[in-house]
Order: sequence, then C-alpha cells, then structure tokens
Amino acid sequence: QVQLVESGGGLVQPGGSLRLSCAASGSIFSINAMGWYRQAPGKERELVAAITRGGTTNYADSVKGRFTISRDNAKNTVYLQMNSLKPEDTAVYYCNADLRTGYLTVIEVYWGQGTQVTVSS
Repeated sequence: QVQLVESGGGLVQPGGSLRLSCAASGSIFSINAMGWYRQAPGKERELVAAITRGGTTNYADSVKGRFTISRDNAKNTVYLQMNSLKPEDTAVYYCNADLRTGYLTVIEVYWGQGTQVTVSS
C-alpha cells in the first residue's frame, strides 16, 4: 500500500510564503513524475507544478516566478516553495506521484489527501 502525506499548509497574508511537503511511503519500487495540483471552491483541480525524476520542471503560468517545485529522490519527497502568495492562490493543494509498486507493474497515479492554503489579510 502507498501513502502520500502532505504538510505545510495554513493561513498566510498576501505577499507571504509557505513551503509544502509531500512524502510518499509504502510499497514503492520507483517514482517517476511528482506534482502539485490545487482546487479552489467551485473550480476544477488544476496543475500547479510538476517535476520529473531527473529534475525537469513544469509550472502553471499563474505561478511562474513565484513557486518552486523540488524533490528529494532518496526521501521520496516533493516540495513546493510558494512565495509572493496572492488571495487567488487560496485552494486545497494536492500532491501526486506516478509510481511503480514492483519491477513489472504498471505506472499508477497516487494522490495525497490535500492540505489547505489560505491567503488572506
């Protein structure tokens, strides 16, 4: 069984910073891409940032220059450093991972439970 556990969400003022972490654990053979998504009330879930095992990154236009995704492959952990936060960044943030649970298994997508980020004065 695989678990992804996020941490680091909370309430922050506009212009502030937060760092999210997501640790994958359990029966993991290898992890390919990892990413962060978010879902605001009444909106669809959207990609925020993604990173390959080799470190290639991809960002939504709305967060470029403000957010940085990184990962520690030895710890099966992905991070999202969020700076210059805006009220429109308020959402539940979810991490995901494309991974294999065994040598000959297919790649499956796993999700964390989500962590709330609220940007408000």
